[in-house]
Amino acid sequence: MIMNNFEAWSPRRSGRGLLSKMLLFSLLFISTLLMSQTAEDEKNFAQCKACHTIGGGKLVGPDLKGVTERRSETWLIKFIQNSQALIQAGDKEAVKVFEENSKIPMPAHSLTDEQVKGILLYIKAGGKLSPEAQKAQAKEAPATVEKQPAAPATDLAYDIVEERRQGHKNLIITSIIMAILMLLSIIDLAATRYLKAKWVHYIIILSALWVIGELTYEEAARLGKQQYYQPDQPIWFSHKVHAGQNQIDCEYCHFTAETSMHAGIPPASVCMNCHSQVKEGKITGKKEIAKIYEALDKNKPIEWIKVHNLPDFVFFSHKQHVKVGKLDCTECHGDVENMDQIAQVEDLSMGWCLDCHRSHKVQFAENKFYDSYKKLHEDLKAGKIKSVNVKMIGGEDCMKCHY
Repeated sequence: MIMNNFEAWSPRRSGRGLLSKMLLFSLLFISTLLMSQTAEDEKNFAQCKACHTIGGGKLVGPDLKGVTERRSETWLIKFIQNSQALIQAGDKEAVKVFEENSKIPMPAHSLTDEQVKGILLYIKAGGKLSPEAQKAQAKEAPATVEKQPAAPATDLAYDIVEERRQGHKNLIITSIIMAILMLLSIIDLAATRYLKAKWVHYIIILSALWVIGELTYEEAARLGKQQYYQPDQPIWFSHKVHAGQNQIDCEYCHFTAETSMHAGIPPASVCMNCHSQVKEGKITGKKEIAKIYEALDKNKPIEWIKVHNLPDFVFFSHKQHVKVGKLDCTECHGDVENMDQIAQVEDLSMGWCLDCHRSHKVQFAENKFYDSYKKLHEDLKAGKIKSVNVKMIGGEDCMKCHY
């Protein structure tokens, strides 16, 4: 009996049981972590990609693999939200990280504690979302107008702009020629009477009036608009290299697009997150990047020229369109990933905006922003309507844009 009890309690069996329990607990813990992920975590981490990898080695900043084991969650939240505040407060760990990474300042991020925790979960999971989070991400994807396949990595954007510019030039040249022919026809009809077939003159005059009228209408419609505007910038900056080849997220540089009326132009300090290490470009060498250093040395902002402008009487909020409307940047700004020098591809006219409002479907059913539209929710549930577009929620109301 004593032997049987001893065998039942033997350290080997007890150890096996304890090990099994520990493994089970670990699996449950990891599973819980993954289950608590949201689709937003991956999007929030996108602003970290320009400087950090997860297991891919040091980039501008340190490799983030295992960072959740090396640092406490509380410290990481404070450091990610505002690393410079910790450094200036004399936090030893923050100062150490700062000095180990060539004293390159990490920009402050307007992230909540919960958003940072989500990023840490994403890092802990090796840069992957759980299946549940992936399903949620697919579910949250907005129902928008079907997009065309992505353009190949060529200067297609420039081709479109140049094609439209050339078309306008051709119309001007044709109008000048037709105006000269019309003048000659009128002179011949009234005085010289060289050509006996008067019907030829009439055709020339009517054709000239039609072409000139077309040009007049087009020029009148272009007033106040700057379609194809493509100013030279103080620094040669290629979106094709940064957003296309290097896949830097638009909102890493234009970081106020989701929270403000304006997408914002990045300060030189944001450029330095990468260019403190990358000091020479394949196309421009050191010349253009040196201008960033010069601006910082002189404490003078880089005077970038705004390309996309709207009249002062128009209210437009990037937050409304990017955060709530879930619009992709390319829908208004064109194929930026294939542009070196940015050009305004669309005319940004009221008609263009209204066409979008009439056709663009909003993410309505599961978006709390639209909870107050009870009638539309009832019609959706009853099957009276299949979807909701911007027009149906006031997208044609004059006061929405011209209050």
